[in-house]
Amino acid sequence: MLGRAEDLGDELLSTRPDVEGANSVYALVVHCCGVMERWGGEAIAGRSISRDRASEFTATGTLAQLEELVAAQRRRWVDDLAGFEPGAAPRGPAPRDDGDPEVITQEFVALHVVEELFQHLGHVDLTADLLRS
Repeated sequence: MLGRAEDLGDELLSTRPDVEGANSVYALVVHCCGVMERWGGEAIAGRSISRDRASEFTATGTLAQLEELVAAQRRRWVDDLAGFEPGAAPRGPAPRDDGDPEVITQEFVALHVVEELFQHLGHVDLTADLLRS
């Protein structure tokens, strides 16, 4: 994601494409950091976090600010997974659908984070392509 952000540079990084409901690359990466914080920090590590999810989608800034945010989130992710127990229950709240028979484990939560990151990588790629066209 940072590679695509670098390709856009500061001039396009916080720009939303002219598509209803689209987000900027900056906002998408900030949101991904929020996903990692919520699911890694709170659900896996059991840290209490404060997250304003709505503001993630309106966030703007520079490439340097985004790189700093991502570097800090990567460090927290490594720390959050230090005591990772794949088959154990999450240490913090992990919401689930009442009709879902699947047992929620730390492994399930980590996989959810990976799934979200790859989904949003696709959004970043599409957004960057729209902005460059």
